[in-house]
Amino acid sequence: ELDRICEGDAGGYVHWGAPTQNITQTGQLMQVRRAHSIFLGQLSGVLEAMADLAERTADDLLPGRTHGQHALPATFGFKVAGWIDELSRHVERMRTAEPRMFVAMLGGGAGTMASFGDQAFELQALYAKRLGMRPMPVPSRTIADHQAEYITLLGMLAATCSKVGFEVYTLMKQEFGEVEEPISEGTVGSSTMPQKRNPKLSQDIMAAAAQLRSIVPLALEAMQTEHEADRTTSVMMGRAISDATGLTGDILARLDQLIAGLSVFPERMRRNLDLSGGMIMSEALMLELGATIGRQRAHDVVYDAAQEAATGEKTFRELLLESHELRDRLSPEQIDELLDPARYAGQCSAMAREQAALGRALAAELRALPEAP
Repeated sequence: ELDRICEGDAGGYVHWGAPTQNITQTGQLMQVRRAHSIFLGQLSGVLEAMADLAERTADDLLPGRTHGQHALPATFGFKVAGWIDELSRHVERMRTAEPRMFVAMLGGGAGTMASFGDQAFELQALYAKRLGMRPMPVPSRTIADHQAEYITLLGMLAATCSKVGFEVYTLMKQEFGEVEEPISEGTVGSSTMPQKRNPKLSQDIMAAAAQLRSIVPLALEAMQTEHEADRTTSVMMGRAISDATGLTGDILARLDQLIAGLSVFPERMRRNLDLSGGMIMSEALMLELGATIGRQRAHDVVYDAAQEAATGEKTFRELLLESHELRDRLSPEQIDELLDPARYAGQCSAMAREQAALGRALAAELRALPEAP
């Protein structure tokens, strides 16, 4: 049909030495380029929402947790700062992959360019220029590393989005109660349990991200093309790209909605911070005491008090005041100051505000990008 509607004798050159795979692969990469442009726009919205959230919660204290247990005081804004920092590197990776990913292929049946004669490279360059792409230096049908790289990058992006979703999912449990994802009026969490306020967005992100990550091994497997072409691996890679891009758009749309509408409860965070009766401040006490008796001895003194408080009847503060090594070197007022979490959040607030500014700047940069053709 394309042959029929061409002017003059141009129809006679349709499919001239170019196999279907050259055309369909290039065409699919043009579609991915448009999707890529959409992803960057979505990431702009997510980064802007995260910047607002980090700034708003820069000083909101909560218990920093390692191995699922209270570790040191932190702020919620610090947590969000980590998300911004990670997403910013994903944006950088995706941008730097563009010249490798969005390439036009016109190499002929086996990639040798034999059907195009001496003007083969010039022809492919003109073809690529017309499409706003780069020509493949070696248009071999066995080359798929650029496509596998891009799918891997989307898998990494999905992993970060899933981590954010899982954090919200966990902190939304009644036992934590520190945040809640947006739940519109009238939303039914369960047909049998009317009280349910389920983290639907978080779970959808986690589920889609798991599916996307599972596509990465398929893309790597699709690089194993036999000889000069193999339909098997072309089909595998085509499906991997199609599924990965669809899932990425879905994940980013839900993440934007999640972050923009997230409710944060600083009062509950503070109550949770106090659950250990001051034991979360053990490091600060140890370091202060260690300045006079050495770190290891100070560790033993504070450790003994903390372990007894965790298993006995007396509070951590009471046991600290009973310790002669502490009592001889620190006054009750000094101990109370050292037990104040607000004095030991380190640079959390500064990092939250810094990443908020950087995230907002990157979001503006992404919004200014031209749309893909």
